Amino acid sequence: MKRLPLTLVLIATAGLAAAQDVRISLTRPEVTLSTHVTKVFIADPKDKLFVPPRVSEIPNNAYGDLVRLGRNIFVDTQHYARRYVGNGLNCSNCHIGEGRTPGAMPLWAAYNIYPLYRGKNLRANSFPERIGECFRYSLNGLVPTRDSIEMKALIAYAQWLSATVPMRQVMTGRGVPGAPTVREPSPDRGEIIYRYQCAICHGHNGAGVKRADGAGYQFPPLWGSDSYDKGAGLNKLRTGAGFIRANMPPGKGFSLSGQDAMDVSLYLHLQDRPWDPRIGWFSVFMSELADG
Repeated sequence: MKRLPLTLVLIATAGLAAAQDVRISLTRPEVTLSTHVTKVFIADPKDKLFVPPRVSEIPNNAYGDLVRLGRNIFVDTQHYARRYVGNGLNCSNCHIGEGRTPGAMPLWAAYNIYPLYRGKNLRANSFPERIGECFRYSLNGLVPTRDSIEMKALIAYAQWLSATVPMRQVMTGRGVPGAPTVREPSPDRGEIIYRYQCAICHGHNGAGVKRADGAGYQFPPLWGSDSYDKGAGLNKLRTGAGFIRANMPPGKGFSLSGQDAMDVSLYLHLQDRPWDPRIGWFSVFMSELADG
């Protein structure tokens, strides 16, 4: 191996020493590389990658109690906000890692950009309205009232996670990544990929796997009456494909190509699930629903 001149080595070393913080690269490391090698030093102040605070940092006061309740609701919605849920899912089934994971619609990258115009209802939405839509579509349930303890706690949890995020700043890791394709998506290819990559957790019938105690799911259902409805964000092809590509199978994010993820997303999109609550028998006389 060719050795670097001493001058370049000194300059590189000085540059690393000047960087006070380190972060783990979003790129999945190769098995043969040590964790130390995959660390990336932050040298550019424009780097917007964000690491949310630890649970141990939640303050021991009334605000902290509200944040802890919000976290409990987020992770175990079936227990802590059951009166508003109409299926078998928890908030963290879509916003994985307790709403912390980049590329899985993290809370800390969403709270700071609201109010935000959304094509879903063709107007600017507040953050409580956005939470309400998750309950209505992804959880196929009822929208919590603004003064409910569940709504207050979820807002407090999101605010705590993003307390040091610059307001109105679009952060790296927001939403889901893209899923580039080279041909039209195919539900037939998607079914094959699902059978070999997804069914081991979610079941060949998409019904998921129940927890041993019967309280919710170990692996969530992807279609059927206990899954998200047709109006949910994950039922949109590109959103679903981006989520699948970045996060599935668990622990093997980005192991599927964009094309594979889009094929699976289309296959899931065509399965039976609860109907979009905006649609009724009279919808045939109305204009097409907004989809954003």
